[in-house]
Amino acid sequence: MTEKEPIPDVWEGLPVVNAAAMRALDLAATEKHGLQALDLMENAGRAVAAECAAFLAAKGLSLAQSNVVVCCGRGANGGDGLVAARSLAEGGATVAAFLCPPKNDGAGEYPELVRVNLARAKAAGVTITPAGPGSGLAAALAWCHLAIDALLGTGSNGKPAGAVHHMIRELTLAKKPVIAVDIPSGLHPDTGDHGGVCVAAELTVTLGLPKRGLLAPHAKAQVGVLKVLDIGYPPGLIKGCASK
Repeated sequence: MTEKEPIPDVWEGLPVVNAAAMRALDLAATEKHGLQALDLMENAGRAVAAECAAFLAAKGLSLAQSNVVVCCGRGANGGDGLVAARSLAEGGATVAAFLCPPKNDGAGEYPELVRVNLARAKAAGVTITPAGPGSGLAAALAWCHLAIDALLGTGSNGKPAGAVHHMIRELTLAKKPVIAVDIPSGLHPDTGDHGGVCVAAELTVTLGLPKRGLLAPHAKAQVGVLKVLDIGYPPGLIKGCASK
């Protein structure tokens, strides 16, 4: 690919979508097909964990030999990361998760999907630490074999700030292998652009369908190797995306 090449409409037989199409697909999955958001998150996190285990195995490490750091945002992407953290811990890995604090919007709580999976991760023995300066993230990254970027998904916009900015910076400085969940945090899902604060992943495991920004030629350095994970969307929904 060259920078002048357009973003394809189909990649590896799957329709390439923007963030709005993914939101519509998620809504249709729950409202028209009865899929529970919690189940889709479980499927996503477990699929991510399986890819992480395969990545580590390719480097000669079993899960029992592996130390993994998971950087989690406060939304659905962070929830996926918490499921992956739990699954890896259940498989024998030593896992430390760093979680962004809830939004300062007066509610002071995480979304229900995140709360549920936070409790499950703690019960599985995952160490959970509030993110931000002084959290010990740099030391944990120095100790780990693999880092997982589960900070921002396709619903994010604008330049990362606060705890997310701090974690992206630490991930960059650590120079450890990073697997990004859905998109590298800081990358625009539709254009592949970023404002200078962006994760550079060795592998990006995107959920359900490939996003346009991931296939932008100028995003290659951030995306690394791209793989699409099946998380249980009905085939009819996928075909519907292809026909639009």
